[in-house]
Amino acid sequence: MTFAIYTLGCKVNSYESEFITHLFISRGYKKVEYEDNADIYIINTCTVTNTSDNKSKKIINHTRKNNPNSIIVVCGCYVQYKKGNIDKLDDVDIILGNKDKSKIVDLVEDYIKEHKKICNIYDLTKQDFEDMEIDKFESHTRAFVKIQDGCNNFCSYCIIPYVRGNVRSKKMELVIDEVKRLVNNGHKEIVLTGIHTGNYGRELGYTLTDLLKKLREIKGLKRIRISSIEITELTDEFLEELKNNKLIVDHMHIPLQSGNDKILKLMNRKYDTKYFEDKINKIRKIRPNISITTDVIVGFPHETDEDFEKTYDFIKKIKFSKLHVFPYSIRIGTKAASMDEQVDGRIKKQRVKKLIELSNKLEEEYYNSFINSELDVLIERKINDEYVGHTSNYLEAKTKSDKNIINEIVKVKIS
Repeated sequence: MTFAIYTLGCKVNSYESEFITHLFISRGYKKVEYEDNADIYIINTCTVTNTSDNKSKKIINHTRKNNPNSIIVVCGCYVQYKKGNIDKLDDVDIILGNKDKSKIVDLVEDYIKEHKKICNIYDLTKQDFEDMEIDKFESHTRAFVKIQDGCNNFCSYCIIPYVRGNVRSKKMELVIDEVKRLVNNGHKEIVLTGIHTGNYGRELGYTLTDLLKKLREIKGLKRIRISSIEITELTDEFLEELKNNKLIVDHMHIPLQSGNDKILKLMNRKYDTKYFEDKINKIRKIRPNISITTDVIVGFPHETDEDFEKTYDFIKKIKFSKLHVFPYSIRIGTKAASMDEQVDGRIKKQRVKKLIELSNKLEEEYYNSFINSELDVLIERKINDEYVGHTSNYLEAKTKSDKNIINEIVKVKIS
């Protein structure tokens, strides 16, 4: 039988979809492209914003309409979020929230035998980490490793703690074994990913820094990338490891969300702008050329024009190398959804536009600062006659070569 998989959302979803792909292939199923006619379709959904919900719904409806006789499996955050209205997914055969993805092939085979709809939605505040391990990524040069799930931060705008559950971590020995296998299968760079990655291991009695110390001992591993980390998790211990561990890349994604203390407090973020700036200055003393990217939400309830201008000025001061900008999106079930002084949608669009323009300018300045530098590039693919890859600080670079250099780290002079 054939299967196809469609993934929405974050790197955690990408990892889980890769794991699901390996499960099906190991049981004798053949993967086909999503546009092809498959016997089984798996849709791994996202719910971080209203736009994500709409995309998830659209893909589900489109898939069923075009494949009336196929088995449709829908899993992930959108399903977990909509658990109270899940019976509306009448055309879906198997419904899973954010648990039992590791049992997905067994559930499909149960459905094939019984032809009875399956719906598994759990209370994720009472679950252990669901172990998933991957030996090789077919679709990427760099390999993701999911080390953690869940979040206990409960930022007032965010639905994710409700759909991903409590913080829980993969045991360190399992992470190390998985990374060793990925390296032995040719991956030179691994990306540590999770919902709240910087909180890794706390409930098990160790920290992300403890894991990083162990990973740097793995022979053949050239780069460690952290998908995202909160500013409050950049402890002195972590910063010392950043100084000593040359495998950690020159790029960190550190969510800011707002550059205004009033809004940060309303968001239930655990820092103020002074704390954020002080930590960034410490990082840049250790790694002067590091790329620091961030997330920003505009149009949060109570955000005035003056509040937004403070955020704009703070971002210019910090000099991020790129911004991911989101208009605030009401998520029913979060504290911010019931706040007064919601911001008009047109104002949000104007603020998004202004920050994207600033992001483009900051990104160009950062890129241009490396012209005439020689940087190591991990080559990921070939486009026409040029090889393309990323530097340690995640600049995309192109080069030419007479031999195949995909998955090699090569020196490239940036022109």
